[in-house]
Amino acid sequence: MQRQGSGGNAAVVVRVIGSVLLVAHLLLVAWGGLLPRDVAWVTAPNTVPLAGLRADLALGPAEAARLIAEGLLLLAPLGVLLPMCEGRLDVSGWGSLIRTTAAGALVSLALELLQTAVPGQVVDVDSVLLNTLGVALAHVLVVPVARRRMRRRQASREGRPQGRVVTGNERAQGRTPRIPRVPIAR
Repeated sequence: MQRQGSGGNAAVVVRVIGSVLLVAHLLLVAWGGLLPRDVAWVTAPNTVPLAGLRADLALGPAEAARLIAEGLLLLAPLGVLLPMCEGRLDVSGWGSLIRTTAAGALVSLALELLQTAVPGQVVDVDSVLLNTLGVALAHVLVVPVARRRMRRRQASREGRPQGRVVTGNERAQGRTPRIPRVPIAR
């Protein structure tokens, strides 16, 4: 049985590729983030929002930019990979953004909580904020453009006007036939 709004073989390929890349990325992030560190001392956990960012900015612009970019880029691929795993083209842009950002925040929070059991790793609430912002930015910058392109490509293959979005029911049942108007005889 075909899932409603699936889009055929291309959607299946996108889902499979997205799922494989998502698992690979999460394994890489878990391996890097949960690796024990050999340090002589450990800083105190940062539970005050934006306090760590202020401390990063005090280190100078180059070091602050590097640390902030690391926080933004760590989970940013989730902003693209999670919608790829869903593989649907006809979803609400806002709904997709909210779901993806919430999932990114939960993954980041889980990573931070797991780090409490790893020697040398400390909890940093700013990491959760930066990781979540990175997921949202990646989603906003890539997903709407990619979906628009894929919709255009699908519309050209199906021979429909390009400005029209097809719903899942319409794709499953086919288009309603249109009867041309006939003038009234006098």
